[in-house]
Amino acid sequence: MNTEFVNPFLESIINVLSTMAMTEARPGRPMLKEDNTARGIVTGVIGMTGNLARGSLAITFTEPAILTIAERMLGEKMTAVDEATADVVGEITNMVTGGAKRILSEKGYTFDMSIPTTIIGENHSISHRSSAPVVVVPFETDGGNFFVEICFEE
Repeated sequence: MNTEFVNPFLESIINVLSTMAMTEARPGRPMLKEDNTARGIVTGVIGMTGNLARGSLAITFTEPAILTIAERMLGEKMTAVDEATADVVGEITNMVTGGAKRILSEKGYTFDMSIPTTIIGENHSISHRSSAPVVVVPFETDGGNFFVEICFEE
């Protein structure tokens, strides 16, 4: 996978969480993912197809992380991962992908985005739209951890 696809998504998630949820997201060390099991309890997945590449993004949140982020975005106390938190994950996934799409367009890539899908549950599977390696970047926040998975092929 071309590494120039990774940074636009990381820049976008940091920006979205900072502006929409007043949350500082600190990235950890990227690694290749070796299975398709989610590392959190709720995941947003979105596919992108373009003129020069295709792939997908997945953002998986641990329960403490998404409850804190959703509470900050919605302005109300969140006590469980449910439909409301899944909607927040879908919206975050959409905003992050839109931001990355804008950055990538400046490099000559154009993309169409699918509608985000959300998955809730322990140990759920994540399927990407490409057979390329999946890069996963762990993030820390004051509310908990989440993971960004990026998978693109040219």
